[in-house]
Amino acid sequence: MQNQKITVPIIKSRKKENKKITMLTAYGYPLAKLIDEVGVDIILVGDSLGMVSLGYESTIPVTMSEMLHHIKAVRRATRFSLLAGDMPFGSYNTFPQAIKNATKFMKAGCEAVKMEGGREIRDIIEGLTKRGIPVIGHLGLTPQRISEFGGFKIQGRGKESAEKISEDAFLLQQAGAFSIVLECIPRELAKLITEKLKIPTIGIGAGKYCDGQVLVTQDLLGFNEWTPKFVKKYTNLSEIILKALRDYKEEVMANKFPAEEHSYE
Repeated sequence: MQNQKITVPIIKSRKKENKKITMLTAYGYPLAKLIDEVGVDIILVGDSLGMVSLGYESTIPVTMSEMLHHIKAVRRATRFSLLAGDMPFGSYNTFPQAIKNATKFMKAGCEAVKMEGGREIRDIIEGLTKRGIPVIGHLGLTPQRISEFGGFKIQGRGKESAEKISEDAFLLQQAGAFSIVLECIPRELAKLITEKLKIPTIGIGAGKYCDGQVLVTQDLLGFNEWTPKFVKKYTNLSEIILKALRDYKEEVMANKFPAEEHSYE
């Protein structure tokens, strides 16, 4: 049970304290309330909601209005966790656009925004942080550029690619990002970056050497039919829910539900 409100300075201090950071996604009130209750440090309203909740094939179609709708729902459930939101594809191409949309996120209840990209968005991140908007960076496999990568593939395997990710991490730190998500890169590269940076790294498919870990909550709950190789399923909610739904249907068809005890009379 969480009893301390998590803030940006607390997240930054975890690296010096050598205390791991936990981060999970949420897109609505019920699950966010449970995540907050168990004391997860950061709740991310990810643009992954496009695939997990809205049925899109990627994160690309997710709009600002969709993100804001879900952020507001999660905000109502969140008391202790730090609430961050993914800036969707096309919402931060220029600084005026980025400051306008990031401000909307903050007004909707976010305490930080997450942005995908390296040196090409360095100036935008610097501008946001100077105006009081905390930023989480995101390097490696960045889903908003999945067309450029040709699919969900590990990044940073070659020397040139690894050096670019490492350099970008340092540039994002310089720009004012208070942490960086490292997605689907070799664990040794993640280790090198983590050791080099003064701000914490949060891994997803990047090994155990990062300062923290993040997962899509529905993946660890076994809610999705397919999950990435790096995900550990802690339960299989799909099977549990399917059984409950089948039992309900069968009992209604057999006139077993509702029974007398399920009446208001």
